Amino acid sequence: MAKNKTPMTPAIRVLRNEKVKFEDFTYAYEEKGGTAVSSRELGVDEHCMVKTLVMEDENKNPIIVLMHGDRQVSTKKLARLIGVKSISPCSPETANKHTGYLVGGTSPFGTRRTMPVYMEQTIMELPKIYINGGKRGFLVSLEPQDVMRILKPTLVQVGI
Repeated sequence: MAKNKTPMTPAIRVLRNEKVKFEDFTYAYEEKGGTAVSSRELGVDEHCMVKTLVMEDENKNPIIVLMHGDRQVSTKKLARLIGVKSISPCSPETANKHTGYLVGGTSPFGTRRTMPVYMEQTIMELPKIYINGGKRGFLVSLEPQDVMRILKPTLVQVGI
């Protein structure tokens, strides 16, 4: 786990503007490695890793879903909860367009476009979470209460 100069991403600007206490970590990014790689590299339980997923409904309206690294999203359950016909992951190109971040480096903070955010309710039970800081191979740790305060996500139970 390397500790270097903090990259200045839109996410870091938001966290600093909001006076969030966070730690930043860089690690060797592996294509399609996901939270398994980041948890291994940082020596942190994958359940504490929070992935930022960009999805869309049947009308191509984008949303962000924050989920534990070791769980998947039940898109059927999420669609029912938010009152749409279907939810599916965006293509990497579409996700990049909505967020301004490259897939693998997507942070829920400082996105290009404001989107509704849904967060797995049990994330709030963790004392500290690790979430992308806006660049591949770059994570920040912070308290889940800060995510609630800044993003005001809707809490859901859609993890499987």
